[in-house]
Amino acid sequence: MEADCLFCKMVCGAIPVTLVCQNDAAIVIRDIAPKAPVHMLVIPKRHAKDMISWSVEAQSDEWGKVMDLSSQAAKDENIVENGFRIVINTGIDGGQTVGHLHLHLLGGRAFSWPPG
Repeated sequence: MEADCLFCKMVCGAIPVTLVCQNDAAIVIRDIAPKAPVHMLVIPKRHAKDMISWSVEAQSDEWGKVMDLSSQAAKDENIVENGFRIVINTGIDGGQTVGHLHLHLLGGRAFSWPPG
């Protein structure tokens, strides 16, 4: 945990959140500025600044649990049938605004390509 990290504070309960679901690797909450009818954040409990800082090879079991939770949240929100999008912003040019790796889980409408 990083003492000055907004998402670490959410994960440890210092900042109250309404959990959609969680497991031992991550929490899922609703985004406070949704960009789709369903917009949730999947936040790993272990702090990593971004995808570059996260060693997927060394933490594959943990990453699998993050992805399993993402799938479960999509099922629980009934967005699986028509599809959904998972976005991981990394760095300033990638649109990352909080320095803690997190996934945006979006659904409930059609998305275009390429994004943004």
